[in-house]
Amino acid sequence: MKTIRDINFKGKRALIRVDFNVPLDKSFKVTDDNRIRATIPTLTKILNDGGSCILMSHLGRPKEGPEEKYSLKHTISTTESLLGKKVQFAADCIGDEAKTKAANLKPGEVLLLENLRFYKEEEKGDLAFADKLSKLGDVYVNDAFGTAHRAHASTTIVAQFFKEKCAGLVMAAELDNAKKVMENAEKPFTAIMGGAKISDKILIIEKLLDKVNHLIIGGGMAYTFFKALGGNTGKSLVEEDKLDLAKELIQKAKAKGVELHLPMDSVIADKFDAQANTNIANNNAIPDGWMGLDIGPQASQVFADVVKRSKTILWNGPMGVFEMEKFSGGTKKIAEAVVDATKSGAFSLIGGGDSAAAVALFGFSEKVSYVSTGGGALLEYFEGKVLPGVKALE
Repeated sequence: MKTIRDINFKGKRALIRVDFNVPLDKSFKVTDDNRIRATIPTLTKILNDGGSCILMSHLGRPKEGPEEKYSLKHTISTTESLLGKKVQFAADCIGDEAKTKAANLKPGEVLLLENLRFYKEEEKGDLAFADKLSKLGDVYVNDAFGTAHRAHASTTIVAQFFKEKCAGLVMAAELDNAKKVMENAEKPFTAIMGGAKISDKILIIEKLLDKVNHLIIGGGMAYTFFKALGGNTGKSLVEEDKLDLAKELIQKAKAKGVELHLPMDSVIADKFDAQANTNIANNNAIPDGWMGLDIGPQASQVFADVVKRSKTILWNGPMGVFEMEKFSGGTKKIAEAVVDATKSGAFSLIGGGDSAAAVALFGFSEKVSYVSTGGGALLEYFEGKVLPGVKALE
């Protein structure tokens, strides 16, 4: 697969699928610019070559055509300040305005198109829609790893209309780092899996059991394991239909010689609320009416010790409801351990989504080896699935 390093963009218009799906506050200001920031080196390389950039992205999930709150124009000032350049805007992605502005784009100039998802055809992977997009540029660049698992018009279908197509630097780095973890991991290799449900992570857990030395389970999904083992989990989140699966995974880990680490205690609460009353309980004996919302101090210490001894770390999913101060301690303790291990020479990959948000919240994004921009895409890649957005570039 070619990357932008293999192409000279002098005099060429690059049609670039970026991931500007960023959070906005009530006054439409970007509150987390990580995804835009990540794309800047790709844009800079193309502009420095003497090329021009036509940026296309989605933002949010608009239901019925254009909606003000999902307009990509809200990302312009952030993009301009990060890029140090004026960004033109087309209030449509395939209409006459987009065509005219793209055709008149001079070397060194940047044009941002309006939200692709204002058209239903984008998510349907519509051929005619992709064809219209393709007419805007000379070279197709996909730098949106976070959407590479979707066969949408702009991420996959459009590629077939180009002789020259390649991956941007974000896409290339994501794939390189994912391969490093799955194919060349230095041992001991520890995977930390958190989040609410086993059902979301079952495929990746099964895959990891063939690769890792240690598998740490935290977050809401841990309670399904404890319930399966006969424990009392109170009002904690449990997937009743996954109890047999949890038992099976425990057996599989044992058979493959993987050390499975379940949290022995939890910070429990009498309701799902930032102001709830809290206590500490053993995970086999959470009182009725109470729920576990974070791993407890004992589990935090044991998990941190395992992480610090690791040479490769993959972390996907928080240890608790870290957005609420009272239930952020476990996730923070694990994040600190990952930072310490990285300082000592370990390779740490933070798997997008909530894990990336947690690491950013604690100010550790720069202190780990790599933070993925793609939660779902990274999971599917690790599960061994073919990512349509990647395949389209090959």
